Amino acid sequence: MNTTQRRRPELAAFLRSRRARVTPADVGMPPGLRRRTPGLRREEVAQLSGVGVTWYTWLEQGRPINASAQVLDAVARTLRLDQPEHEHLYHLAEVPYEPEREGPVQTVGEEIQGIIDALDPRPAAVYNSRYDILATNPPYRDLFFVPQTLHVGVPNALWTLFTVPEPNCPVVFRDSELPLMVATMRSSYGRHVGEPAWEDFIRRLSAASPYFAELWSGGDVVPPGPRVKTFRHEAVGELHMTSVSLSINGMPECRIVAYTPEDEEARRRLAALRDRRDELWPPSRSLGVEATGTQT
Repeated sequence: MNTTQRRRPELAAFLRSRRARVTPADVGMPPGLRRRTPGLRREEVAQLSGVGVTWYTWLEQGRPINASAQVLDAVARTLRLDQPEHEHLYHLAEVPYEPEREGPVQTVGEEIQGIIDALDPRPAAVYNSRYDILATNPPYRDLFFVPQTLHVGVPNALWTLFTVPEPNCPVVFRDSELPLMVATMRSSYGRHVGEPAWEDFIRRLSAASPYFAELWSGGDVVPPGPRVKTFRHEAVGELHMTSVSLSINGMPECRIVAYTPEDEEARRRLAALRDRRDELWPPSRSLGVEATGTQT
């Protein structure tokens, strides 16, 4: 059974369960007589959503029919779906879900900021699945927020690494690391195909970086995972670090990425950066995207 065939019965069961919990009184209808269940009938959902009864019946039966975003929105309103349920409906119906429907772009609260600050002396940041940098801690800024990367002016790790001049790229093995990052982003892209923010980001970064455009056209996909990476900093040299990704409850597709020194030399050089923080980052100097930011 392929993915589409598997999703159809899931969609049917989901719609039936949501319909059963909405009473006629919830939508301003009289209860009527001889109602065997407290929920709405299929024809009532169809009427309230402005769609044909036969079409909605087929949708709820899991038949192979196409649904537009407008129709799914109407059904979602009738069934009083909350945001996660609304998004789930889109995924089951295999229709691209636009994050703008959720409201403002996610931000990081004090609790998550406190967690990554507590990881000091390990560099840590919060990324979403597009590598927007949502939050950072001081060691992360020590390592990555150098003049060359700040000059890029876009709080997105992929954008920075692909557009900063290659000699100034903080990733040493650029030709092996950057393809993995692009493939990691593509593993999330399937849930966002057609969404304006994603498509615009990919289009603009492809125009800014032919190398990104080449890698993106390759279609490789890999999941996030722990990896050993080598970074460089003009003040202390190269550092071998292990990256670990941690999911965040309540922030779908966002993760904390922490970097741990792989050897004693990396630990010593990271400590040297911390000791030189005031020298490298005098109070009068702006950090630009110091803590939070999003790329739209």
